[in-house]
Amino acid sequence: MSPKPQPSRQPAQPGPPGPGPFEAEEQFRHRPVMVDEVVELFAPTPAGWALDATVGGGGHARALLEAYPHLRVLGLDRDTDAVAAASSALARFGDRAKVVHQRFDRLDVVLDELGIPSVSGALFDLGVSSPQIDRPERGFSYRADAPLDMRMDRSEPRTAARFLDEASEAELARLFVLHGETRFARRIAAAIVAARPVHTTLALADVVSSAVPAAVRRRGHPAKRVFQALRAAVNGELEVLPVAIDAALSRLSPGGRIVVISYHSGEDRATKDRFVEAASGGCTCPPGLPCVCGAEPRVRLLNRGARKPSVAEVEANPRSESARLRAVEALPAKAGARPDETRPDETRPDEKGRPL
Repeated sequence: MSPKPQPSRQPAQPGPPGPGPFEAEEQFRHRPVMVDEVVELFAPTPAGWALDATVGGGGHARALLEAYPHLRVLGLDRDTDAVAAASSALARFGDRAKVVHQRFDRLDVVLDELGIPSVSGALFDLGVSSPQIDRPERGFSYRADAPLDMRMDRSEPRTAARFLDEASEAELARLFVLHGETRFARRIAAAIVAARPVHTTLALADVVSSAVPAAVRRRGHPAKRVFQALRAAVNGELEVLPVAIDAALSRLSPGGRIVVISYHSGEDRATKDRFVEAASGGCTCPPGLPCVCGAEPRVRLLNRGARKPSVAEVEANPRSESARLRAVEALPAKAGARPDETRPDETRPDEKGRPL
């Protein structure tokens, strides 16, 4: 297993001016996914700062601030448009809300600079937002022709087009498999390499379509997983997520909660792995036997598996269909609970480390 990347000590940067406040908020206006479930899960959290690690347009943060006067919200985002939008949306809450332009695996840097030793809760709403998808110039979607960009933070140098120019055929195939394109990953990777340079969204979509059988194309656009995989690679999403979750766990106050909403199997798997590790305390004892290795559980799992959006929400917002929510609550320090002891609403890992 390769070593996990370490958070950079790059100083936190306040959001740049960007578009005007009203314009930015309008560009990022959308209903956040599973917002009712998020608000419900934060109800028991102690007073203090809650971290919205992917603040977007500020929808989840606004709902938490409206519901819970005992909470303040610190929002992070690597997208400067989102920072401007969230700053505008949350301005009416005054000093109860603060928004910072920063990547979420650097949350320790931000908290240290702001003098916040611990958080009462943390929310990670992963993936790409509807406003980002719907703006063709961002290059996230194959529904309109645009430069193949896909950078969440447009100050970063590597675009999706550059990534495709530099990656080997084997690297591309492995990336597509990791993100669920198992049957035709090698064919698609070979087609992309043969067609290089591929610098626009529709050019990439056409290459992917030409690489798969017609029957596959009739079941939906075959480029969906390829675009998802490319976006994750450009933004280092699967590399920074475990680092960020571990950092949030280390800052969580007793009784505080972390909620993660993911949108594809790689994100959900990484989230589950970190939560199960924290819930067991790294216990190495055989399943079903009392713990004798000295492991100290740090959290309890709040879900039995992953929660999904309601039928009504999916009907109102089809893009929410792939959402999966997992949540944990921090245990009191040295509470004495063992990995084999659970509360009635707690889920223990099975013999393979998976939540039951």
